[in-house]
Order: sequence, then structure tokens, then C-alpha cells
Amino acid sequence: MGKDTIVIREIELKDDLKITKAIRSVLIEFGVPKVGTAYEDSALDCMYETYDKAQKAYFVVVKGNDILGGAGISPLNNYNGQEPICELQKMYFMPEARGRGIGSQMMQKCLEFAKNSGFVKCYLETMPYMDDARKLYRKVGFESIDKPMGDTGHYSCSVWMLKDLQY
Repeated sequence: MGKDTIVIREIELKDDLKITKAIRSVLIEFGVPKVGTAYEDSALDCMYETYDKAQKAYFVVVKGNDILGGAGISPLNNYNGQEPICELQKMYFMPEARGRGIGSQMMQKCLEFAKNSGFVKCYLETMPYMDDARKLYRKVGFESIDKPMGDTGHYSCSVWMLKDLQY
């Protein structure tokens, strides 16, 4: 594998600091509030440990020694519905990774993991001005819903979407 090769793989302990830095950098770039969003999540400081559990996975985009982004799947927090629903979490990419089809590849990897883990729907939250992200989510079958589900703690996110994984 060359230094310019881009790979999507599961997170490793050595990636924690780099993915934290990448995520916070993208959030700052887009002007996302630091409170009520992923920016203040305690999980950002221990991503490997957070996702190293049953029905959870976090994937990173790697180029050489650099982490260019990532995304994860986790059961939806505090959801009391009848069907198993997961959440697409912390999907952010550095500018170098955008516009290259990496987002579509990442979505495929995450949704495949979700289906294989027994989830029947996938939920996500985002910001209304993250147009490219919402375009990608719609492309893979996410639809807008009227209110949040579960309790993610991301009260500043005002766009909620859901995808049926059974199709």
C-alpha cells in the first residue's frame, strides 16, 4: 500500500488523537456549535474504547499516517421502541477526502455493519447547512423525519433522518 492510497478500516487505539482532531477541525470549519453537538461528546477523547463493544463500530479513512475522517454505528441511545434502531455517528471528512466518493464508500460500510448487527433502521442527526452530507444521506435512502429519536444529547442538531435497512 502506497503513501497516497486511501483505505477505510476499523479504528485502532493509535487513531484516537488523530480522529478527535479531525472531527473537531471539521466541526469548527462548518461553524457547528460547540455545545449540543458531537464537539463536546466525551466519546471523542476515547473513540476506540467507545466503539470497541457489541453492535458498535467506527471506521476511519486513512491515507499514509493521516486520518482524513470517519463514521460509526451504535445502538440509538435511550430509544425505547420495538425495533432495533442504530445511529450513524460522527461522520466527518477533512477537505482532502471530500468529493472523491469516500463518503459513499463509508456509508456502504457503515450500513452493511448495521444490517449485519441486526438493526432494522438507522437514524442520524445533522445540521441544516451541511448540504453535501444531507445530499449523500438522501442518495442512500435516508428520509427526513419531524422530530428527534432517542436521546443523543445533540440538541443543537435540527435535522433528523431515518433509513429503513430492510430494503
